[in-house]
Amino acid sequence: MTFIPRNPPIADPPIRLAVCVSGGGTTLQSLIDRIAARRLRAEISVVVASRPRIGAIARAQAANIPLALADRAAKSRAEFSESVFEPIRNARADLVVLAGFLSLLKIPPEYRGRVINVHPSLIPSFCGQGYYGARVHEAVIESGVKLSGCTIHFVDDVYDSGPIILQRPVEVRDDDQPETLAARVFKEECQALAETITLYAQGKLQIVGRRVRIEPGR
Repeated sequence: MTFIPRNPPIADPPIRLAVCVSGGGTTLQSLIDRIAARRLRAEISVVVASRPRIGAIARAQAANIPLALADRAAKSRAEFSESVFEPIRNARADLVVLAGFLSLLKIPPEYRGRVINVHPSLIPSFCGQGYYGARVHEAVIESGVKLSGCTIHFVDDVYDSGPIILQRPVEVRDDDQPETLAARVFKEECQALAETITLYAQGKLQIVGRRVRIEPGR
């Protein structure tokens, strides 16, 4: 059974985040705004982009956050992953947030239990390779399910398979389009992600096998 002890609380200075992005950066912007409004005690020490000329890069630059571009020309997943984690190490990030990051990573030993992902469905449904963005919401609506939502989970070396930290449900309405469902799910994603970061910073998350135990009193 996998057992990863709780990290010690991170109180002062605030928890240092690395945010990995591949697209428009709406989740990144949510974090930037919450930190600026003092609704999340954290700082973003680096943004790592997997592609050039994406909206998330402009958002990081506008907020004066250090930026790194991962090497997509790397010959192997291990080499690409190293190009992602090198700037994260240099920034001394405590926690890595995959915020719409579409590339599969190989997590270095020192970052196991320190990388989280935001996924727009209730894992284990509508997840895995190829399920991202609007594709998830299209599949949810087409399936006829009545409930969707979001999941925050720890990341391992397989798409969307790491231990689940938090989930928030969202009703699928009869008149939903992918865009309307996505908007309601995104609102819950932002809340759940901020809560997860706070719990991690407080040292309240512990991985035991496939389960994440949350210390009472949250």
